[in-house]
Amino acid sequence: MKSRPSAKTKAKVSVRTKLARSSPSRSGGRYPDIRRDLERQRAAILEEAGEVLTNRAQVESFPDVSDQASAEVDQNFSLRIRERERKLLKKIDDALGRLATNTYGICERCGEEIPYKRLKARPVTTLCIACKTLQEEEEEKIRR
Repeated sequence: MKSRPSAKTKAKVSVRTKLARSSPSRSGGRYPDIRRDLERQRAAILEEAGEVLTNRAQVESFPDVSDQASAEVDQNFSLRIRERERKLLKKIDDALGRLATNTYGICERCGEEIPYKRLKARPVTTLCIACKTLQEEEEEKIRR
């Protein structure tokens, strides 16, 4: 016995089909300005990471315990920043992948089209405002 697709699944497929049909060819893309912004941001992160790797300084051994502690705190701070950049790079790559497959701009939760203003402000987003708000409310309830 086959199960019938839900209305939500049908809506997602419908939006994706509409977007795929209305999307210009892959060479131009539907959001060329957002694609350029994502590619620039990706290149900047990779360039900075390359500079950090080539200029990576070893934590020096300081005779003063306070100086040694400060150097270690600075290194830990830098590592946290690099980790955030790595996560952002993954999100950028995912967004570029969705652009390539014409699924960019579709909310992963409800299947509706994400408004252009939201995509321009947060190009790596995967949720519309309503679904993001709902997600944050659910996370807040869990934290309590």
